Amino acid sequence: MKFNRLILALILAATSAASVFGDDNIKDSEFNPITTGVTSLSIAPDARGASMGDIGAATEPDANSQFWNPSKYAFAYSSGGVSLSYTPWLRKLVNDIFLANVSGYMKLGSQDNQAISANLRYFSLGEVNTSGVSGEEGQSLNPYEMSIDVGYSRKLSEKFSMGVVFRYIYSDLGFSESYAGDQSTGASAFAADISGFYTTYPVIGRNECQWSWGWNISNIGSKVSYNNGEDPAFLPTNLRLGTTFTFPLADYHTLALSLDLNKLLVPVRPRESDFDSETVEGQTAYLEALEKWENMSPITGIFKSFTDAPGGFKEELREIYYSLGAEYSYNQQFFLRAGYYHENKMKGNRQYFGLGAGFALNVLRLDASYMIATAQTSPLDQTLRFTLTFDMDGLKNLFGRRR
Repeated sequence: MKFNRLILALILAATSAASVFGDDNIKDSEFNPITTGVTSLSIAPDARGASMGDIGAATEPDANSQFWNPSKYAFAYSSGGVSLSYTPWLRKLVNDIFLANVSGYMKLGSQDNQAISANLRYFSLGEVNTSGVSGEEGQSLNPYEMSIDVGYSRKLSEKFSMGVVFRYIYSDLGFSESYAGDQSTGASAFAADISGFYTTYPVIGRNECQWSWGWNISNIGSKVSYNNGEDPAFLPTNLRLGTTFTFPLADYHTLALSLDLNKLLVPVRPRESDFDSETVEGQTAYLEALEKWENMSPITGIFKSFTDAPGGFKEELREIYYSLGAEYSYNQQFFLRAGYYHENKMKGNRQYFGLGAGFALNVLRLDASYMIATAQTSPLDQTLRFTLTFDMDGLKNLFGRRR
């Protein structure tokens, strides 16, 4: 493997160049995705959410709610849970890139209204061998990105809860070239999430249903600075809004329908093609705009992200991507799931269907998902995810019976 494979992997890690593989009719002047650092933070870690088209803002709480909406933990039925997830990433291109994730929570107090949670994720770009200027063998690298976070959620009423998460992020994508005297180091950042969850139980006909709403603003934090601070990048700060409606089909049979909307709260990086590069004034204007973007604070960038699209309001709407999903459950033991994820072709063109299934016992649940991209040439096609979840109440009951 040459060094250019590393560059390709970094570009595709967030699949911001997915349209290159999916639509030859997109013009370079129209394709304007939002660029961020630590792009792996946007990858869904668990099979359940991925199988419904990357949905989780208002779905039933589980051990993986830390990524989707941590405030849901306060409404979890179990006193605790731990989840292990594994995703081979971009396996149509390479076979050693993966995302591993461990997530868990524990309820606090006797009133069942608060919880603490934690998450560890590790994204490996596999082994990369670089080469020197003259083609000689260079270094063997193992670039990776990781994050660790802790959260707290609490019910503020019988129907509403809020949660906060604090996160440490480390991105080690650099390499050193001894002939250039360059010693690149990893980039660190700190971030926080804030979220809310509301659920109610309306009666429709003779059936009691559940209607939930959720929101999560994730990765509000400092920038990451690569190349010794020369290349600052915004974190993928994201606003997620979602709703889920669950209703009974018959005894032991339920169906949940969900919708999630997402928008990156990151300002668009200026493009040289949007300025008159043939004139000194145009070149100067571009450099000034780029400097302003690089020096912009993350909080300013969040507010700027709603009004900075070069194409105006129409392009702002393109930055909103949505997911539609459904989950069928039999007695909360067997699950079938499906969903669709859509991102505008000018902003990344990630469009795919998700399918999945799950099987739960008192102690554990096993979930799997499969991604089918709408473009056969997409590097995301045929992505698999596996999640194993352990229920703390089930483990307690199991060991209690053995005694």
